[in-house]
Amino acid sequence: MTAEFFPQEIIRKKRDGQPLTEAEINFMVKGITDNSVSEGQIAAFAMAVFFRDMPMQERIWLTRAMVHSGDVMDWSKADLNRPVVDKHSTGGVGDKVSLMLAAIVAACGGAVPMISGRGLGHTGGTLDKLDSVPGYNTAPDPELLTKVVKNVGCAIIGQTSDLAPADRRFYATRDVTATVESIALITASILSKKLAAGLDALVMDVKFGSGAFKEKYEEAEELAKSIVTVANGAGMPTTAIMTDMNQVLGHTAGNAIEVRETIDFLMGKNVDPRLLEVVTALCAEMLVIAGIADETTAPMAVHGALNSGSAAERFAQMIAALGGPTDLMTNPDKHLPIAPIRKEVIAPRRGYIAAMDTRAMGVAVMDLGGGRHKASDPIDYGVGLSNILGIGGKVGPRQPVAIIHARDEAQAARAEKRILNALVLSDEAIRPSAVIGKKITKEDV
Repeated sequence: MTAEFFPQEIIRKKRDGQPLTEAEINFMVKGITDNSVSEGQIAAFAMAVFFRDMPMQERIWLTRAMVHSGDVMDWSKADLNRPVVDKHSTGGVGDKVSLMLAAIVAACGGAVPMISGRGLGHTGGTLDKLDSVPGYNTAPDPELLTKVVKNVGCAIIGQTSDLAPADRRFYATRDVTATVESIALITASILSKKLAAGLDALVMDVKFGSGAFKEKYEEAEELAKSIVTVANGAGMPTTAIMTDMNQVLGHTAGNAIEVRETIDFLMGKNVDPRLLEVVTALCAEMLVIAGIADETTAPMAVHGALNSGSAAERFAQMIAALGGPTDLMTNPDKHLPIAPIRKEVIAPRRGYIAAMDTRAMGVAVMDLGGGRHKASDPIDYGVGLSNILGIGGKVGPRQPVAIIHARDEAQAARAEKRILNALVLSDEAIRPSAVIGKKITKEDV
């Protein structure tokens, strides 16, 4: 540790609302990475940022420092002959968009090396869904990752120990010190990993509503603007699309159950219209920002990849190339676990779903064993919800609200109670709110 800076002095400056220099931020991030800054100092720094915030320039410096705390992927040597583009979601209940999106964009000519995370709390994690697929390797070595991205066009994996290691330690401390919600720190955490992935461009899916990380629209929009500003300031073209999370996205929530819905979606079976709208909007924006298509042709390219079966083929190739079964698309029941108890949730009266506490629906899946209370908890990949009705759905004795898949009757009963308590019923049909909100570009911030 150099005599030029002391962690406590940098913490004091931020605590007192004074601006930090790029050198001071670089010093803190280096200390987080090499353990010369203590856990207590990380916690104090995070809390100071939480209350005092960071202006955009400090957020850009923090993000850049975290990017360069480890390796940065360089796809220029891989001879991909296609733009490298990705999407990141702030998370929601039933959000399996990444699974089909990577395959669709690959089928349309993009390269998608998607570094995803695990679920914590009421929102599911993309890696947990893929872990339900037997043999699938979410931590391939760099050579295999490059080979899959080059040959298939997409690979969904987890963060390696060499990518943005400062973020891993910083986030672990934030998670136990009530500082996760800081928009400045969320921005740096998300973007450090994406910039380290060597992307040419990024599209953000920023969710709002009862099942979102940022429930209030204004807070979600603030986060979207921060990410777009910092990403572009760090040299990565980025746009954000606001999407509604006031109801479960798609028909399912769980891990293997969501992989089943993904397979059906890519095969054109039982496609949820709201899910299709979100997938189309995000994929099309990725094609536009990567220069593969324009705003008119991009949606047509997305639907073409789905209707032709080429997106389903890419997904199957990705699963097989990363160690999963070669017949997952044609024989999912052979490979994907499903819990033995099946219970229909019947509403107490006839009517229509007028509103949904989507967070409570996610907590119901957690309580079944499909999520974690803490990072070290095991996951039951076979539990969850299927046949979920959305807002406006008609319920009655013959039309369940959802079907619970549980390990035992006690689990199923608890989940049923949570789900029924999460719903508001009405006598009149309710039109759900639009699922796609505004798009935010660098010109909007």
